[in-house]
Amino acid sequence: MRRLARLSGMILLLGLSGCWDSGFSDGEKAVIASLQLSMLAAVPPDPSNRHGDDPAAAAFGKSLFLDPRLSANGAVACASCHLPERQFQDDKPLGQAIGTTARRTMPLAGVQWGAWFFWDGRKDSQWSQALGPLESPVEHGGNRLAYARLIAAHYRGDYEAVFGALPDLPDQPVAASPLGTAEERAAWASLSAAGKDGVNRVFANIGKAIAAFERQIIPAETRFDRAVPELLAGRDGGLTIDERDGLRLFIGKGNCINCHSGPRFTDDHFHNTGVAAAEGLPQDRGRAAVLDAITADPFSCLGAYSDAGPNACAELRFMSRDVQVNERAFKTPSLRGVASRAPYMHAGQIASLDAVIRHYNAARSGPSGHSELVPLHLTNRDVAALVAFLKMLD
Repeated sequence: MRRLARLSGMILLLGLSGCWDSGFSDGEKAVIASLQLSMLAAVPPDPSNRHGDDPAAAAFGKSLFLDPRLSANGAVACASCHLPERQFQDDKPLGQAIGTTARRTMPLAGVQWGAWFFWDGRKDSQWSQALGPLESPVEHGGNRLAYARLIAAHYRGDYEAVFGALPDLPDQPVAASPLGTAEERAAWASLSAAGKDGVNRVFANIGKAIAAFERQIIPAETRFDRAVPELLAGRDGGLTIDERDGLRLFIGKGNCINCHSGPRFTDDHFHNTGVAAAEGLPQDRGRAAVLDAITADPFSCLGAYSDAGPNACAELRFMSRDVQVNERAFKTPSLRGVASRAPYMHAGQIASLDAVIRHYNAARSGPSGHSELVPLHLTNRDVAALVAFLKMLD
């Protein structure tokens, strides 16, 4: 009888736990609801890439994404740094390809909902972003004429099925690019206007195919997403006390929600958060250093190789050109999957989530510009609670 009484008591407690009050106000619940993955809208079209949602372009782009021949040494593919099994990033403080980059590799899941790409937002489309590393001397290290010839030699059928007939490519020189070595730049200058345009068009279409593939990389559902309906119903959702308190801090006192908002946990904007310079690297001014390059980019939404009309490029036409505001401002990364991809910040300057939160808590001034941070007065337990919540986003 005593055992039955204890069992009945346990059943009663288990039943009552389903009615546990999460303690969140209606306002807090509204914010929590906005963070769940189910609130993510359909992938917005990219007016600058009319092939962005073409399955044939995506299949072609996947082949290009995985092909190390798109590099000077034949050993570096997009997937060399954007590892599919590691959230399409590489866990390194700085990207490692032909050489070493000055910034960390960003994960790719969900970036198609944003308007700017790279840590400094120097590209305004996924397809234009994909072109940058191909000609970077420390990433793929190639040149656009060689890439066009690679397409003609190995992907002609795939290319022409999506983009139509390949243009005639110049027989000489062997290598040419307006951004390459002195020899490659001189060779590029020797090409006719029609020759340059044909190579540029093939190069742009390489980016558009890769972007079509990347647009299919969607964020994965997490334990947080599965818990939200329970929390909104007033139940505990399986959260520990630390996770619950961390969520409350995230949307409240911690100010995290100010930048890490929406179902992707990012506002897609640029912020100076006083992060220290990376040791041994030159000064990095973030977005302030690329404002002129953005508008001069021939592969932008307003460029000759975009499929968009000029009225479709609102982000580019109305972007902030205030150097002071953009000084040392970097893009807000998504926090989905963040707990398992240390180190953090644009050059991997901070080793752990605990240290990241303590950086925001202290609100120290950065190397240049005006940091947006204010002291948060978080306790050690608050820091631990925030870390516990962020682990729910893996």
